[in-house]
Amino acid sequence: MDRLAAAEEIDLESERADGTLRAPVTMWMVRAGDCLYVRSVKGREGPWFVGTQTCHRGRVRAGGVVEDVGFETPDPGVRAAVDAAYRAKYGTRYPKIVDDVLTERAREATLQLVPR
Repeated sequence: MDRLAAAEEIDLESERADGTLRAPVTMWMVRAGDCLYVRSVKGREGPWFVGTQTCHRGRVRAGGVVEDVGFETPDPGVRAAVDAAYRAKYGTRYPKIVDDVLTERAREATLQLVPR
């Protein structure tokens, strides 16, 4: 988990109903507490987010790590901690872009990555 959390970006592949993986999407990921999270800038209607809802399973790749994961909707109470993690990890380097993952639409499309 440490190597994944330290990576600047991850490649996320969601699983289709037939068990095959969709094409990878490169995105940001953060660690808040002991959990890893991703967000869809386009909200719950974003294509990659919709893909995660088919089977709630997939794979992430980053920092030399390949991990099969589940996608779970976390309790909304973690959103502030996830916001802070995005600001801390990306805010200095990408101050104009980080706000895109802090909108209410993106916050509602927060997923926790759970090892399987």
